[in-house]
Amino acid sequence: MVSRIRSCALIGIDAYPVEVEVDVTPGLPSFTIVGLPETSVRESKERVKSAIVNSGYAFPDDRITVNLAPAYVKKTGTGFDLPIALGILCAGRTPVDSEASRHLVLGELSLDGRIKPINGILSMVLSAKEADLDGVLVPYENRMEATVVRGMAVYPVSTLSESMEFFTGTRDLIPESPDPFDSLEISVEADVDFSEVMGQEHVKRALEVAAAGGHNLIMVGPPGSGKTMLAQRLSTILPPLSFEEAIETTRIYSVVGMLEKEQRLMPRRPFRAPHHTISDAGLIGGGHIPRPGEVSLAHNGVLFLDEFPEFKKHVLEALRQPLEDQKVTISRAASALTFPASFMLVAAMNPCPCGYHMDPKHTCRCTDFQIFKYRSRISGPLMDRIDIHVEVPAVPRREIQKGTGGESSASIRKRVLEAREIQRRRFAKSRIPCNARMGGRHIKRHCPLDENSTHLLNSAMDRLGLSARAYNRILKISRTIADLSKAEAIAPEHVAEAIQYRSLDRGKEAF
Repeated sequence: MVSRIRSCALIGIDAYPVEVEVDVTPGLPSFTIVGLPETSVRESKERVKSAIVNSGYAFPDDRITVNLAPAYVKKTGTGFDLPIALGILCAGRTPVDSEASRHLVLGELSLDGRIKPINGILSMVLSAKEADLDGVLVPYENRMEATVVRGMAVYPVSTLSESMEFFTGTRDLIPESPDPFDSLEISVEADVDFSEVMGQEHVKRALEVAAAGGHNLIMVGPPGSGKTMLAQRLSTILPPLSFEEAIETTRIYSVVGMLEKEQRLMPRRPFRAPHHTISDAGLIGGGHIPRPGEVSLAHNGVLFLDEFPEFKKHVLEALRQPLEDQKVTISRAASALTFPASFMLVAAMNPCPCGYHMDPKHTCRCTDFQIFKYRSRISGPLMDRIDIHVEVPAVPRREIQKGTGGESSASIRKRVLEAREIQRRRFAKSRIPCNARMGGRHIKRHCPLDENSTHLLNSAMDRLGLSARAYNRILKISRTIADLSKAEAIAPEHVAEAIQYRSLDRGKEAF
């Protein structure tokens, strides 16, 4: 007798339907799983057998064949345990309730029949909704995440026997009640605040401009000048996640198993700060079974790379595609996977290997060649993709002794939100979220310059030898500065400030 249970599997962060077909026929006892099962799926045979016996059911002493269709796609993960166990019990001549067969089944089994949580539940429930199924059976610990999907009945289950009784129609399960959207708080509270930063007002201004327009930024300064401290506070002035953005980000964290227990959605924009020893697969994504890297974990948030030149050169060069396309494509022999990677890059570096080049209070021990070699670790094409360059000098002792750091994150964030609202209205008919994502057509339309501004920018281009990409970056930054000033047109003072944020284009004299 053949039974069929609906389930789901993951490819990257997307889910696709899998039909678990189980055939139990008389013959020599055997248990075979076909359909390109990966190791964790093949090992489910032992978990399933023990769970069935320890739940009080008789394990069939027959020939058992499990097919995971479609058979041409490799199946990974432990979420097939529960559907396989139900399929074996139902194939043993136990009638399946017709309504229950319209439900998706997900879950890993322990040896005593308890159901354990799995990764990627959010993507799988979204897949069930797209397939127009009636509901989904999920592990009890995954219930909060699953109820984020509106219009889908979610039935949390804790044991195999509970699931079996539902499938045979002898038990009615109560679907988990999702909270209304208003109660899903996308929190913006944080443990850090800009008011804690002493001095560095021009750097705070640069971070405000970066947050208002979604611009990438690099900070250059000696050790102890506060670069990391400033970067950590950038997320406190960014706009809150929208519901759609929260779902996108939560899907990624769910797939890699980094969503906290009992958490529905990511509460705030992610801030990722990988160490400079990270590999290209760790940063961009990859592996034998490709999984998202740090650039995808920073999706809709901030990727902070401290000690920027210390990263391996090929790792840094791999950033060029996600910075340009806001996505990462990982190709393998069998398939190519695409992960989202729309993030703000914030980098920090010293001006030289020892960190004290042109510092008035410390002597630099580096030669010109050492300084040149150090800065050359960052290629020109990569640097061109970073909109804002800002110098971070050491904070004078008198600034530290003041004990006050100036504006709070809340007041800065208010101006950022007002600028983002201007951009939202500007790009209402397009898919552009902020000024940093403007293409050539949008720059031409939304960044016109008057005669004085044009003359100022042309002079800077000639003097600094800027590239065409840097020219467009200045126009985008000028547009953001004008938005912060609530100005309709870009004025010369906006262009002048934007040019100041291209300090690394000026050569050694900038330091």
